[in-house]
Amino acid sequence: MTPVSYHRAGSAADAIRLGALDGHRLLGGGTNLVDLMRKGVEQPAALVDVSGLSMLIKESADGSLVIGAAARNAAVAAHPLVRTRYPMLARAILGGASAQIRNMATVGGNLLQRTRCVYFVDPAGSKCNKRVPGSGCDARGGFTRYHAILGTSPSCIATNPSDMAVALAALDARLHLASAAGVRIVPLLDFHRLPGDRPDIETILAPGEVIVAIEVPLSDVALRSTYRKVRDRASYAFTLVSVAAGLTLDDDRIVDVRIALGGVAAKPWRALRAEAALRGGPATADAFTRAAEAEFADAAPLQGNAFKVPLATRTLAAVLTELSGARA
Repeated sequence: MTPVSYHRAGSAADAIRLGALDGHRLLGGGTNLVDLMRKGVEQPAALVDVSGLSMLIKESADGSLVIGAAARNAAVAAHPLVRTRYPMLARAILGGASAQIRNMATVGGNLLQRTRCVYFVDPAGSKCNKRVPGSGCDARGGFTRYHAILGTSPSCIATNPSDMAVALAALDARLHLASAAGVRIVPLLDFHRLPGDRPDIETILAPGEVIVAIEVPLSDVALRSTYRKVRDRASYAFTLVSVAAGLTLDDDRIVDVRIALGGVAAKPWRALRAEAALRGGPATADAFTRAAEAEFADAAPLQGNAFKVPLATRTLAAVLTELSGARA
């Protein structure tokens, strides 16, 4: 057994200082990190417990929603502000994992969770560039049902597993990242990286930097929004395709639209091409289908996940049709 030391951070400053030390990993609810330690994927020398940091969920002076990074997923989904103003976020959280895991998992940990690619979590038998850079990718040529079709590279085709992050991407959320140098605020869309030739570098988080809060701007689009997750079974299953979408309408014209997709890329995928095609146009089923097809025009599926292109296209069109009340 490999010995692991344990430290409890009493403040963000403690978390920053301890987290910067070599071999130290931050521990929130442990729902992802502990699993990876059991499988031998993660082998930290020390764990820094940050579950005692801010769990606050509040409205800021400008109307934005601010969520402390240690807030539990279940608490966020149940909060009245989230349920009434950001329904897509509440539904995305409730679509993830199980009630027991949602009660333990933290918001910050959710955004930092690592892929569930079966080759990544098999250090004894599989090559994985995300786990060991330069070792190869056994997913290519393997079982690819759950793998990415957008933003892939020759080095990696793994997907990001977070449901919450997909909704936050559609909501233009911003992350507050603290370090010894101070706090910087970055768009969630810029936080996760596409694999390129370094799939082991998954986010822009710098050494010694800690997520301390998530800020979600107030928006009309969020009020008319939803999240739909397509999976192989009704509960406790990871995403094949998911859609977070919101609309504002003026009669049958689309004033604004926000769309993000899950299960299709290494990061929450903002459907900017589909949004541009729809904004200012008619809210019709045909328009939604054409926009969805445009979004996936550059998809690069493999034999085992080619079904995701038509599945995602139909799901996106169906979600927008439902939100708008357009005739199917």
